[in-house]
Amino acid sequence: MAAVKRKGPAKADEEVAVTRRLLKAANAGATARFQDAIAIAEQTGLLKGARTELLRGRMPKALVARAKARAGIQSDTKLIEVALANLAVADEYPGWLISQRGTVSQDLDLEF
Repeated sequence: MAAVKRKGPAKADEEVAVTRRLLKAANAGATARFQDAIAIAEQTGLLKGARTELLRGRMPKALVARAKARAGIQSDTKLIEVALANLAVADEYPGWLISQRGTVSQDLDLEF
């Protein structure tokens, strides 16, 4: 088995900075989608109430940096909030549509 070559902290920080710059430029449209998720979560009452839940986890630095860059977020707390809101209000239509495959009779006249 080959040895794994580890990168020093300076190299990892440099890669994170490059990733942030690239994603900031490339994913401006993604930020609007995340803002929409937060807006929907707010409108449906998901962001009301006291902030009593505490979530913790250790994540790879590059993953966190890319997620923050893509979402246009600097705060760890806000990043978690956006991620949870995105999951909570996700559009389930594509999955539902795929699950309907084969449920319409092939004998149905669609008048084409």
